Amino acid sequence: LEEAGVDPAAQWVLFEGTDGSGHARSIPMQKVMDDTLLVWGQNGERLRPEQGYPLRLLIPGWEGNVSIKWLRRIKVSDQPLFLRSETARYTDPMPGGKWRQFSFVMECKSVITRPSGGMQLQGPGIYPIEGFAWSGNGTIRAVDITFDGGKSWREAALEQPILDRCLTRFRYVWNWDGGPAKIASRAM
Repeated sequence: LEEAGVDPAAQWVLFEGTDGSGHARSIPMQKVMDDTLLVWGQNGERLRPEQGYPLRLLIPGWEGNVSIKWLRRIKVSDQPLFLRSETARYTDPMPGGKWRQFSFVMECKSVITRPSGGMQLQGPGIYPIEGFAWSGNGTIRAVDITFDGGKSWREAALEQPILDRCLTRFRYVWNWDGGPAKIASRAM
């Protein structure tokens, strides 16, 4: 955009994919110019079709639905385009019956991947609790694990590398006594 030149009145950029739904999202110009990438390769090879070949948008720290795959059009505008794909979906309910239309930043979240939902433990013993934490607002500082549905929490170990707006692995070694447990994680 810097090389092509952009009208100073332009405040939004529409990115449109060539998938069957014509998925498109309006992105604020400030974010586009800050750290948005057009990606044609990954890990030393070109993108695979399922990853958006030949070109996709990548917006670090924002919800995945804004990183448009199979990119075919970029349109600059003075306002969001309010397409159906961004007004009928990807909105957040707010108090008082209102809706937040543009939900971009991925909030701080975590998920336990081991043990998984259908996994059967073989009885009392030592088990690893593993998972991922992430935040579009910065770097993960800590992850806590509960085994009693949130009554008490224990700090998990974070695995390197711990990078800004990237998945961070966590691990906790749990000595299960064989009794009922309600496992959950929280990230900061």
